[in-house]
Amino acid sequence: MKKRILVVEDNEQNLYLATFILEKNGFEVIPAKDGLEAIEKAKAEKPELILMDMQLPEMDGFEATRKIKSIPEISHIPIVAVTSYAMVGDREKALAV
Repeated sequence: MKKRILVVEDNEQNLYLATFILEKNGFEVIPAKDGLEAIEKAKAEKPELILMDMQLPEMDGFEATRKIKSIPEISHIPIVAVTSYAMVGDREKALAV
């Protein structure tokens, strides 16, 4: 059975590239395009890992991560922040969630 990764990315090209690379390496990809969809898919699919873009429409990745971590049945899923943020403090903000 393939390991499932929820890829949360609003940029179509980035989502396509991540999906291509992960599927080529034997993973099943569950796509989501914003934070709200990420929460719903995490609850429904219970993936082994979440790759979370932090700059998303509707609900950003920071808030989506906080909400996922507050739901007991999915709070154990590791979340990797994927971002182009490069400002001082962004790393710390992501790690604090």
